Amino acid sequence: MRFLLLAALTFGLLACDRNPAPAADAPHPDDDAPAASAEFAFAELDIAELQARMDRGELSSRRLTEAYLERIAAIDDAGPTLNAVIETNPDALAEADARDAEREAGRVRGPMHGIPVLLKDNIDATPMVNSAGSLALAQHRPEDDAFLVGRLREAGVVILGKTNLSEWANFRSTRSSSGWSGRGGQTRNPYALDRSPCGSSAGTGSAVSANLAAVGVGTETDGSIICPAAVNGLVAIKPTVGLVSRDGIIPISRSQDTAGPMTRSVADAALLLAAMAGPDEADTATLGADREMPDYRRHLDEDGLRGARIGVLRDAMGYHPDVDAAMEDAIAAIQAAGAVVTDARIPTAGQWGNAEFEVLLYEFKAGLEQYLAESDAPVQTMAELIEYNQRNAAQEMPLFGQELFEMAQAKGSLNDEAYLDAREKARRLAGPEGLEAALQAQDLDALIAPATSPAWLIDPVNGDHFTGAGYGVAAVAGTPSITVPMGESFGLPVGIVFMGPAWSEPRLIELAYAFEQATLARKPPRFLSTIELE
Repeated sequence: MRFLLLAALTFGLLACDRNPAPAADAPHPDDDAPAASAEFAFAELDIAELQARMDRGELSSRRLTEAYLERIAAIDDAGPTLNAVIETNPDALAEADARDAEREAGRVRGPMHGIPVLLKDNIDATPMVNSAGSLALAQHRPEDDAFLVGRLREAGVVILGKTNLSEWANFRSTRSSSGWSGRGGQTRNPYALDRSPCGSSAGTGSAVSANLAAVGVGTETDGSIICPAAVNGLVAIKPTVGLVSRDGIIPISRSQDTAGPMTRSVADAALLLAAMAGPDEADTATLGADREMPDYRRHLDEDGLRGARIGVLRDAMGYHPDVDAAMEDAIAAIQAAGAVVTDARIPTAGQWGNAEFEVLLYEFKAGLEQYLAESDAPVQTMAELIEYNQRNAAQEMPLFGQELFEMAQAKGSLNDEAYLDAREKARRLAGPEGLEAALQAQDLDALIAPATSPAWLIDPVNGDHFTGAGYGVAAVAGTPSITVPMGESFGLPVGIVFMGPAWSEPRLIELAYAFEQATLARKPPRFLSTIELE
């Protein structure tokens, strides 16, 4: 059914004067491409290089922030018009000046000091709007930062702005177009402007790939970090649920939601994850077993694949020949780097989808209404949102409806037996009897699969054309996954995903970093109007 495809793809999870297009307008011609890609002084630079330049006095955080703001104006608002950034932070330059003053005084907070970061527009960050892309929340300015934003500020980052997303983290309609929101319009893929950026963290994926910021933060419930990262040629980490606090994030599912880093390199993803993660009294999932926060930088090991045991999920292949070919090349590279690679399978593959969907419907209604009430939002209930969309259908529903809203509204409380049974079933089938069983059967360090298909054409009439993916089991199990670029199809990036047991981020970073360094598969986008078929 369509909702199972949607679940596998993109569940996550009026300051804006950027004049977004309300629908999928025709992309700009290739004549814009050279201006978009040429002569940007900080193109493809990683955090370590930016820090080194600031340490040497060759660069300031203010100059770097100005450069990204200028880039956003040139590439996002004009030129190719990616439509990836929904709002810039009016305090960004002041924040950069403060970080420069600290550096001048001899205080550098850490490796993220002075680095501009973009946040998905479902994360509270003062003084900006947090809207989930909905016009119903276009005036919603939370009074406090999300916990992870507070962590980032303590680490010294500059909050550059907010990114567009699939509205409500793509949990509104069964026929949605990834990267479209009522508030932000249609985000585009910088590799080919008529192609989908995937969702729901579409804006973060497109923006970071196009070098509109050093790094960005997305959120995921099922694929909404991994998929947009893969189709935009990025590295991304979907952490174990509970590693990063969900406080201050507009939710879908307390069972599966998490925020995570989206970057152009594994090293940058590790640094950003370290700055975001940490226990939070407001999110009990972060207060489980006593765990020391690792220094993820120590796991950036070029030899990290040597001696590893890796399982290939071949059942997650076969939907695209170029993806299969890239995957075979990736397997060969992993073996050449010293790993043992064997075929593996998820014993319960395909069995948790209905239970997952039931859980998401129940948890979305309960969690969203709690967030709206606690943040004093302009609307307070799911029923009010449904009514708002009906009254403003020309702006909010010109392309697709709100079937999922209506299905969630029909659900009862989180004490319902149907919900409790579905939650237990989904987690068990994806976790202990699924991913964990596959790992334990052959004593594997990780499972690998293609992340997803190459980006499909944006289609506001029919919605997304999703053909396959390999990340869903980790999303439902609540365990970590990392995607890394592994190849391309007609110039469109494709990624591999590494998946491991709960709290295995350090080991997955080792594996992903070694693979990245062995292959160096990322190619910057060229902002083509469409793909070149020759």
